[in-house]
Amino acid sequence: MARNITVTFDYRCPFAYNGNATLMAGADRLDVEPRYLAFSLDQAHVGDDEPAMWEREPSEWGSGILALLYGIAARDAFPEVFPAVHLALFAARHDHGRKIDDVAVLHEAISGAGADPDALADEVASGRPLKTLEAEHTEGVDRWGVWGVPTFIEGDDAAFVRLMEREDVDDLERVLALLPTTHINEFKRPRVDH
Repeated sequence: MARNITVTFDYRCPFAYNGNATLMAGADRLDVEPRYLAFSLDQAHVGDDEPAMWEREPSEWGSGILALLYGIAARDAFPEVFPAVHLALFAARHDHGRKIDDVAVLHEAISGAGADPDALADEVASGRPLKTLEAEHTEGVDRWGVWGVPTFIEGDDAAFVRLMEREDVDDLERVLALLPTTHINEFKRPRVDH
């Protein structure tokens, strides 16, 4: 029986790119049913006395919100193109150094992934992806204590993990083996030599 593994994402984070791409690359080999859960790093830095990102006008959103909405739109309304769009949005920021709060950049990435940017824009304009972002971010925080990306989740177990390489399925296999090991709270190298 496949394991249900969730990974959080925000397109601004290079480690989220590594984690999400690796889960996509390894899902079949590791017999995993993946779920990709949106988490806003912009919202994670909002003070208690400030309005949430999803309560603000679009001109007041942080730099990652719009890309998240396009990713959610692809995942939920056009799942057949989601894998390519998901990776293209990460690549726009981290491989190509583009500003992902720019609609033209997002549309270029989406077109390059073989999807229809206008259809995704219509879905974003519907407001559904923004409501989904609020629900998923809140679920991550309230249910698992998520504070960053990528966080890998299985059942009630969650761990923030920074994979240093993208698509190294052996690394993912090790992460998934440790995920239920709750008596190890933090394992972090004080220096990265590579």
